Amino acid sequence: RIGSATSLSSAVINTRLQELVKLFKERTEKVKEKLIDPDVTSDDESPVASPTKLAPAAAPVPPPGGEVEGDKPSGDDHYCEMLCCTLKCQPWLVRLKSYQFPSSIDPLTNLMYVLWLFFVVMAWNWNCWLIPVRWAFPYQTPANIHCWLLVDYLCDLIYLLDILVFQTRLQFVQGGDIITDKKAMKENYLRSQRFKMDVLCLLPLDFFYFKIGVNPLLRFPRCLKYMAFFEFNNRLEAILTKAYIYRVIRTTGYLLYSLHVNSCLYYWASAYEGLGSTTWVYDGEGNSYIRCYYWAVKTLITIGGLPDPKTLFEIVFQLLNYFTGVFAFSVMIGQMRDVVGAATAGQTYYRSCMDSTIKYMNFYKIPKTVQNRVKTWYEYTWHSQGMLDESELLVQLPDKMRLDIAIDVNYNIVSKVALFQGCDRQMIFDMLKRLKSVVYLPNDYVCKKGEIGREMYIIQAGQVQVLGGPDGKSVLVTLKAGSVFGEISLLAAGGGNRRTANVVAHGFANLFILEKKDLNEILVHYPESQKLLRKKAKKMLKNNNKPKDEKGGPGESLIIPPKAETPKLFKAALAATGRMGGKGPLARLRWRLKELKAMQV
Repeated sequence: RIGSATSLSSAVINTRLQELVKLFKERTEKVKEKLIDPDVTSDDESPVASPTKLAPAAAPVPPPGGEVEGDKPSGDDHYCEMLCCTLKCQPWLVRLKSYQFPSSIDPLTNLMYVLWLFFVVMAWNWNCWLIPVRWAFPYQTPANIHCWLLVDYLCDLIYLLDILVFQTRLQFVQGGDIITDKKAMKENYLRSQRFKMDVLCLLPLDFFYFKIGVNPLLRFPRCLKYMAFFEFNNRLEAILTKAYIYRVIRTTGYLLYSLHVNSCLYYWASAYEGLGSTTWVYDGEGNSYIRCYYWAVKTLITIGGLPDPKTLFEIVFQLLNYFTGVFAFSVMIGQMRDVVGAATAGQTYYRSCMDSTIKYMNFYKIPKTVQNRVKTWYEYTWHSQGMLDESELLVQLPDKMRLDIAIDVNYNIVSKVALFQGCDRQMIFDMLKRLKSVVYLPNDYVCKKGEIGREMYIIQAGQVQVLGGPDGKSVLVTLKAGSVFGEISLLAAGGGNRRTANVVAHGFANLFILEKKDLNEILVHYPESQKLLRKKAKKMLKNNNKPKDEKGGPGESLIIPPKAETPKLFKAALAATGRMGGKGPLARLRWRLKELKAMQV
């Protein structure tokens, strides 16, 4: 028993001694590192309070039937069976009842409001297109009058809902603040010009139907709701990716509507003169609307080949048509040219830049191989980015919006760089705005071995290959999108910022570049991050420069690791104890250390 107790105490003492030696050695290394590099901060973390352990929740008591209540569907829940799954859902009527209409609507970003404007514009177009037709052509008859009136009053209901429900809830800006108060929004709408036009377009002239009959001209004020049409155009163009297509369609609609109105006027003039009374008027044969529309097209576009007017009324009408046609057609052509020019402005700029570059290369007799690479760069950059320089687009935005775009595009990549982990978050945000996008062609050298490194690279798209070996052409590793290289060169000094390998683009590669001078300008405002980056850079350089035999391989692991060297402070304490007579606990520890050393030998 005494022997077993002694061996047990010896094992405990041995374990404790090894722990003390390890702690002394780690502390000595930290003090040594602090003396060598004064910028190194302490790695000790502040103690974190241990979380209190919560008492386990009591298990629910099962009901008498033996089935847990949570596993049994309640009577109020609704389930929908699809194939092999049973999905819990609410009926559409319950969801409709639980829906709450928003108390305020943002007219700039709310898609529901844009959808509502679409219905308002459809009601407005019904009035603008059908009122002239019903007035001029004999399409409104007592047999179908109830259908026309039904759609008319449905459009009036849409107008009324727009005034009472939507326009009184639109947010507005006052003094730089977004106003969402119900009373303020309502008062703002009542004071606006929009409210006056909305009330005017809903004048109840329909009561005159009881006296003069159903005359479509009494509904002409409904066409005054044009402000909703222009607002819908602005909102729709803001959310479309190719707004120029809608602009072309809208301009074409203007031309068709002008021809539509002219055809209605021509039928009215023919009915006024008498159908078929002269060779100039409509003779009443065929489809009246199509025949009159054909005449309007020939007149407004001034194609010619029309019969000569006979009466004074016909001559005046034809002259007005010619003047209006020349003016309207020239306006439409000019507007269409502006729309197409705005849609192809980027393409025109790209072609002009490329033509100027080709002219410059031909003037200085640049080799054809170089010219072909330049042309390839232009074509790939334009087709991949839609522009030649992204900074030209972002420079128009305020600093805050540029930062938001940079965070969405680049933050996920930059935050994964080991060199920048632990740095100030705002410093990384400032760094994102300094990144520059560059396109490399296949087999282009991104950096060469031995050159001074002044930038870091982040792969946005494509791949690059790191070359090495005796001939410098062996592929060591292939880096893909999201990889980072060259980060040590940003902070290395004293010749440590030279490239250690060749990096070549494998195919087309889009890279982000961060230059060293931009990082230095940013670190001036973040001294703590500068210290941390300097420390990390030194460690990375030390690991890269360490010989391979010192690092050791997986086959060199020892079954019994060597014993750590006794710290000098601990040796001094043991020596002092020996001079005191060899008595006491430290003397016994010293004797135990000698015994362990003899056993290892």
